[in-house]
Amino acid sequence: MAAVGVGGSTAAAGAGAVSSGALEPGSTTAAHRRLKYISLAVLVVQNASLILSIRYARTLPGDRFFATTAVVMAEVLKGLTCLLLLFAQKRGNVKHLVLFLHEAVLVQYVDTLKLAVPSLIYTLQNNLQYVAISNLPAATFQVTYQLKILTTALFSVLMLNRSLSRLQWASLLLLFTGVAIVQAQQAGGSGPRPLDQNPGAGLAAVVASCLSSGFAGVYFEKILKGSSGSVWLRNLQLGLFGTALGLVGLWWAEGTAVASQGFFFGYTPAVWGVVLNQAFGGLLVAVVVKYADNILKGFATSLSIVLSTVASIRLFGFHLDPLFALGAGLVIGAVYLYSLPRGAVKAIASASASGPCIHQQPPGQPPPPQLSSRGDLTTEPFLPKSVLVK
Repeated sequence: MAAVGVGGSTAAAGAGAVSSGALEPGSTTAAHRRLKYISLAVLVVQNASLILSIRYARTLPGDRFFATTAVVMAEVLKGLTCLLLLFAQKRGNVKHLVLFLHEAVLVQYVDTLKLAVPSLIYTLQNNLQYVAISNLPAATFQVTYQLKILTTALFSVLMLNRSLSRLQWASLLLLFTGVAIVQAQQAGGSGPRPLDQNPGAGLAAVVASCLSSGFAGVYFEKILKGSSGSVWLRNLQLGLFGTALGLVGLWWAEGTAVASQGFFFGYTPAVWGVVLNQAFGGLLVAVVVKYADNILKGFATSLSIVLSTVASIRLFGFHLDPLFALGAGLVIGAVYLYSLPRGAVKAIASASASGPCIHQQPPGQPPPPQLSSRGDLTTEPFLPKSVLVK
């Protein structure tokens, strides 16, 4: 499930805000630059490693674990982790924690119930990802999954009345073209294909996952806009719903098999690695993403595609042909162009038209809007990434 990263939340403010005031300007800049590089590394590794680890665990010979149990376990571990972090925030006072949870979860039950819909969609999405990655090469899935940018943009325009620049619309068209080329390469590939893999089912699953991801992100942003609540509280609430809904999905899809073979049937160290990555990777990203601007997020996505492709060649014998390289290149370029802030695009256009110049702010006028680390919705074109981190 997606981990919630509410920009500017009290839980995420923490140590960085406390220590920044005592630093010299130069050291503050250097520290912020280091945090940006750390954020980039975390985003790249988490994006690529989750897909690669699922692909590896699902293609190992031997007994295959039940994907629905892995989804439930990830939600349980995520919820327990958030509960421990809230316990630490209350300085180990059980009474204060119980009173806080009673107020936040039960008394303010309307806010809690609002999370049921995105939690249901994310549970479905996590199960669909297992289906998609089990039937598509990791590199192909990584490229195709970037359609979530397109679906998020379309849902944002329809549900939030958000406007996109011409460059963003062009980048979305470029993104769709790149994904279509990759899928054409996948359909016409001449290499050996395992008998238990169905590329058509994988494509349908990844498209459904992208649709659910886009809708859930925008819906979450719409219903919780302006509501209070720390990042750990929101993830705990999502984890509670996710565990319950995941158990319902397990019973409906694989209940008989799980009852006869056991909940942890087929679990290996590789499977536990997948579960831990799903549970803690999203929470880790929710912490570091506030240090990453839009360009860094787009760059991280592009590097994840490259890393997944290289690792797939080494681990799974993936064949990189010119058609896949062309499609992946278009997707990488589209992600980068879409993540460019509008001010930067106008500045580039102005510089190219009139040559290099230095603009001085006229006295008495406010400075132009800048990208906010809190994910300001009017200035950050990279849609609800600041609200939900996948």
